[in-house]
Amino acid sequence: MTSIEASWSIDKKIPSELDAGHAVIEELMTALETLGWEGRDVFHIQMAIEEAVVNAIEHGNKRDDSKHVHVVFRVNRERAELAVTDQGQGFDHRNVADPTEDDRVDQPRGRGVMLIRELMTESAYNDAGNGVWMLKIRSQPEESGSEA
Repeated sequence: MTSIEASWSIDKKIPSELDAGHAVIEELMTALETLGWEGRDVFHIQMAIEEAVVNAIEHGNKRDDSKHVHVVFRVNRERAELAVTDQGQGFDHRNVADPTEDDRVDQPRGRGVMLIRELMTESAYNDAGNGVWMLKIRSQPEESGSEA
């Protein structure tokens, strides 16, 4: 993780339970709101982090209560840096088929990787494929009154 100057941060290991995942996501959403994040940026972060945390719990750790998910969130008014790592075997993120291709549209695999790549400013997976790092740089407000 590149270390941003954080106004709010959390570094915690949560149980492989959806309730714990949703609770830590709610903490992040509250922090973003407090720091003035809004609109599309918050929606993008929420979609990406839910995808990462739920996948870590369900697919990575397979809801095994002896395993945990490590979340590190660092947020300031301009940037949100998020990392999620599970204790699963990982997956080959470099060879995920495009879920938008005609023959794959009805198959559930690969959508999360695509969503995270599209919604966040930057993202990267660790070599093992059991951890994802994401960065969102806050959008600049559109200037009012400018006509194209």
